[in-house]
This record gives sequence, C-alpha cells and structure tokens, in this order.
Amino acid sequence: MTVAPDPLRPWPDTVAWRPISPRYFLVRVCVLALWVVILVLGALIAGLLFSAWFLPAAPVILVLGIVRAAFLRRSLRAWGYAERADDLLVRHGLLIRRLSIVPYARMQFVDVSAGPLERAAGLATVTLHTAAAASDATVPGLDAAEATRLRDRLAALGEIREEGL
Repeated sequence: MTVAPDPLRPWPDTVAWRPISPRYFLVRVCVLALWVVILVLGALIAGLLFSAWFLPAAPVILVLGIVRAAFLRRSLRAWGYAERADDLLVRHGLLIRRLSIVPYARMQFVDVSAGPLERAAGLATVTLHTAAAASDATVPGLDAAEATRLRDRLAALGEIREEGL
C-alpha cells in the first residue's frame, strides 16, 4: 500500500527552511499577557458592577491564557521561510498548516513593519504583496538585519525581472 505524499512538503530534501527569531516568542507572550490582564480585569469589574455571573469568567480567561502560552512556542517554531531561485516559500501553522509559494515575478511591493514591542526586541515583519491579496505572504519575527536583507534581496529580484516591484 502506497502512502500519498504530503502536499505541504513538496521539497523536503531540497529546501533549507529558515526559522524566525526565538525572541519573537517574548513579544507574543507579552501581547498575550496584556490581553489576559485586560480581559480578567474586565470580567472582575463587570462582576462587581453588574452581576456576579461575570466573576467565574476571570479564572477561565486566566486558564485559557496559560494554555495558549503553553502552545505558543511550538506554534512559533512552525513558522519558516525559504528563498529559492524563482520564488519565496513561507510555511506556518500547527493544526491547519499552510505553505505559501510567492513567485518573485508576481510581487508588487515588499513591506517591512515593526510595532513597539518588536522594535524593542530588535525584530521586524516582512510582508510580500501581490496583485491578489489572498496570495500575500508574511514572515514575522525576523531580526531587523535579516528583514532588511530579505527586503533588499526581494526588491532586487523584482527589478531584475522588471515585473511587479
């Protein structure tokens, strides 16, 4: 009996996947903690001002935040990208895995962004935009120097092909 190949692993031996920075975990944990604190405080205030029925939501929110934090490291390890001669591959996801293949000739522009927490950690996010919004690809949590290198390389490849960028 032959096993069907995994459609998300078409190049397991020929693609050198690059991971995102481990510091991105700290950024995501800070954002998660902020949301948990806001929601717990909201549940407690609603419980005190309106109805005691809101009070049990606070420990539930806290437990859900802890569970999400436990899976966060593994979720971020699933992110990766690979540069090939004609396209950029981006993969992510644990439960629902996604592999995006963006041909350099289809790129219209490259966007580099960094929020306050990302800047504090020395990280940035690179987003590749194409004509079809559904085919955009994002690589979060890159070291600032790597994001700059990737942006410059993608822009150069777009100019060489004289399409898109």
